[in-house]
Amino acid sequence: MKKTLHFCTLLILFTFVFCYSALAQRGTTITGTAVIYGSGFNTRTVTRPFTLTVTGRTSDRETAAYLDTLQVRGQDALMQQMGSRSLGRFSFTGSVGEPLNAVFVEQIGGDTLIRAVFRRWVGFGEIRRGLRSVDYPFSYVEVRIDPRTKRGEGVIYPAAKLRFRGENTIEIEDFGTLPGRLIGVRAQNVSSF
Repeated sequence: MKKTLHFCTLLILFTFVFCYSALAQRGTTITGTAVIYGSGFNTRTVTRPFTLTVTGRTSDRETAAYLDTLQVRGQDALMQQMGSRSLGRFSFTGSVGEPLNAVFVEQIGGDTLIRAVFRRWVGFGEIRRGLRSVDYPFSYVEVRIDPRTKRGEGVIYPAAKLRFRGENTIEIEDFGTLPGRLIGVRAQNVSSF
């Protein structure tokens, strides 16, 4: 009897810990539609639903280290340094998506501004043919949300290049003609920031 009671207590405790950690990892979920404009030979505009899940933030110390790496050694070294971080995930509907390597959150004029940088998926054909797009290894997402209505808008750079411009300033260059737009943005659990 005592053994069964002890086992049941452990099972309930394990279930509670598992559910709590799953809820803690859920973070802020942002959904909407990405409007991505074509460039080069492919000039068609594509719309795709997306999900951005943020489970953590980049600390001030990590940000300073990233800026130093970008300034001294360039974006390839930055990619290696950020590569193992996972602070959430960005995905288009129907795909697994990519882990967020850096997430920056700030309050501007009562709105919540979320910026995320992550390694973009590079196709084998891009690498094999040595296309110029390979020089744009990052994706960049910026979303501005009104915490009262939990709605907002943003931009996406599906293929981006990062450069240090001094005074803690980073230039983000988009491979496309125009950055994509994030429309119909809705957020859940924005208060976690």
